[in-house]
Amino acid sequence: MKYPVLLLVIGLAGTVGCQSSEKPAEEAQAFMLSDTMMHRIVLDSVADEPIRNELMLVGKIVADESKVIEVFPLVGGNVEEVNAELGDYVRKGQSLALIRSGEVADFERQMIQAQADLLVAQKNLKSTQELFESKLAPEREVNSAQKEVDNAQAELNRIKEVFRIYGLGKTSSYVVKSPIDGFVIQKKINREMQLRSDHSESLFTIGQLSDVWVLANVNESDIGQVKLGMEAQIGILSYPGEVFHGKVDKVFNVLDPETKAMTVRIRLQNAGYKLKPGMHATVKLQFLEGGSMLAIPSRAIIFERSKHWVMVFHSRSNVETRPIEVYRSLGDRAYIREGLKAGERIISKNQLLIYDALND
Repeated sequence: MKYPVLLLVIGLAGTVGCQSSEKPAEEAQAFMLSDTMMHRIVLDSVADEPIRNELMLVGKIVADESKVIEVFPLVGGNVEEVNAELGDYVRKGQSLALIRSGEVADFERQMIQAQADLLVAQKNLKSTQELFESKLAPEREVNSAQKEVDNAQAELNRIKEVFRIYGLGKTSSYVVKSPIDGFVIQKKINREMQLRSDHSESLFTIGQLSDVWVLANVNESDIGQVKLGMEAQIGILSYPGEVFHGKVDKVFNVLDPETKAMTVRIRLQNAGYKLKPGMHATVKLQFLEGGSMLAIPSRAIIFERSKHWVMVFHSRSNVETRPIEVYRSLGDRAYIREGLKAGERIISKNQLLIYDALND
């Protein structure tokens, strides 16, 4: 197919009838790239570059463990309310659940008793001091009364500290509160549950998801290629075509005894909370293979008739269609085993139009 709008054909010396006897290389000289086409193409130079390779890993999204807090019940009792569900965003101090507890009622009784004991001790001290001032009581009784006041005050302070730690109010209910801002990423509580005082499982797990981790497995044969700080490209099934970028920030230097694989961790920023714990991920890690090879943009390559071709630009009137042997394509770069020389210029945009015009 010819593109007369884009390519200007100028005749060489001789008649149309003699064109059939010219060589293909000479036919290429019959074409000149128009000004319009020159503005539409991009030229890239063939360059010698270090050979890069990549590992393809499978992993999953998990929350950053340093920003995850488990919420445990401090008392046993009956769950009356559950105010947060899986996936909810909660604020620090927000009520997650309400537990009616006999232990809390006992703390309240202790508070009332401690307040009463302190009041009695203070009254006794006052009376003893008055008797002492009237020479009707010895000093040791004043000291004893003062000690009772101090003991009663200490007990009241202890109970108040228990109330502060447990976040208790004036009822026999215990409010489970969120310790941080974050998402509920695990929930193990329902209404009417009976919680024992020795309940050892967390009720909620709250995680801050502004940053997440990808945990990926590396086969034993590839372990030597993985280094801290490697750039990683992450693909997520939920977002086809979108690439997330991160870095390897930890290599777990132990192997799983069953899979014989090593785990690496990649940290990702999670703008908009698009990445959810539990999502499956594909991970690309690029590394230097050793040695160098000529490289060009992958987009410059044309594949036709079971061969790879590039359009080599010599001048506006001399564009060569040249077969090449590709060693490897990696992302936007292709490494060339044969067919090109360093410094040559190739067309890497709209080259297919020129290829069709020259090879129809």
